[in-house]
Amino acid sequence: MKKLNRHSAFTGIAGFLLSMCVFACTSTEPINPEKSGDDDYYVAAYIWPSNHHDARFGDMLWPEGSGEWEVIKKGNPRFSGHYQPKVPLWGYEHDDDPAVMEKWIDAATDHGVNVFIFDWYWFDEGPFLESSLNNGFLKAENRDKMQFYLMWANHDVRRNYWNVHKFADDTSIMWEGAVDMDNFKIIVDRVINRYFSQPNYFKIDGSPVWSVFSIYNLIKSFGSLEETRAALDYFREETIKAGFPDLHLQLIVFVPPGEEVLHQIETLGVNSITKYNWGGPHPEDYIQWGTESIERRNQWDEALSIPYFPNVSIGWDDTPRFPDKGKEDVVHYNKSPESFAAFLQKAKEFSDARPEQPKLITVFSWNEWVEGSYLLPDMKNGFNYLEAVKRVIKEDYDPYSKP
Repeated sequence: MKKLNRHSAFTGIAGFLLSMCVFACTSTEPINPEKSGDDDYYVAAYIWPSNHHDARFGDMLWPEGSGEWEVIKKGNPRFSGHYQPKVPLWGYEHDDDPAVMEKWIDAATDHGVNVFIFDWYWFDEGPFLESSLNNGFLKAENRDKMQFYLMWANHDVRRNYWNVHKFADDTSIMWEGAVDMDNFKIIVDRVINRYFSQPNYFKIDGSPVWSVFSIYNLIKSFGSLEETRAALDYFREETIKAGFPDLHLQLIVFVPPGEEVLHQIETLGVNSITKYNWGGPHPEDYIQWGTESIERRNQWDEALSIPYFPNVSIGWDDTPRFPDKGKEDVVHYNKSPESFAAFLQKAKEFSDARPEQPKLITVFSWNEWVEGSYLLPDMKNGFNYLEAVKRVIKEDYDPYSKP
């Protein structure tokens, strides 16, 4: 497939030879990409900031006052050996508490996770679930140890998606992810002045990274591809006016790299691509899921001349949200910290083969308890997933010696 014309300053991406995984790596402590050496890795874990009481919509969506913990606690096993409900090792802490964030930052950076990607929402002409970032992370005393950036989660939300216990079979749309230009201008101002201006906001070549979940709703917001490009150009211009070299626009991709989406990416001036998670379909076998994801990643890498930043996912189990889902909907065979580490090592090798781009690896996720994918310690695995990151990213590891 024909490569896209380059929009960013990065050169073409070399091919990736998939090999049998071994654990062997060295790294240095994380610093800003524009100041980094060749051996620095940026392990960026997504944060789903739902475990607190939201001032705007909390009473309506999660009336018990603890955010989505309300749903997570009600998870129930659907087959023998199914680990539900998920039980956090540190208890049901609220993610808008700076003391909780301080513990998260220490645990993350101690184990090689040095960037948080906050899911960020704009519904009904205002922010939603922003307190985790504003009141938790940005007020943490050790916040300077950790970089962060935003992923605009501009997807639609059906009424029963985030609390099936309250809304039952009501699948009507509660919020649409698309916005109009007036709201987009408010978003641009808010993002630049509140977040890009933070000294620990993650940047590539000095340009703040802003990730977008849905290209479909992005284009729907403005009515056409050309108008969407004009809106993004406005965002770039405002970012430059604020003193930055440019905006680094990152896109989450789900569909295969067909001609239409490649044309959209080129027209919109996207700077890089990554995943939120490995995506569907979700087989029961974790290794199959990861292997299929690598195949899709290689297709995207071949089709693009902008960076594809590899993603590693821990698991998939969203049964707490869906009473009718069963064993066939859960990634559970061969799911372990060891198999996660193997795929993280492959992502690291993918990054090593592309020295012209930052060594950024996205991880699904830090705390997606309700979707069964989290690095935070729980009562089943303890710190084993975080230790897997540390072993691959921060330590020398000899695969021929006993661990």
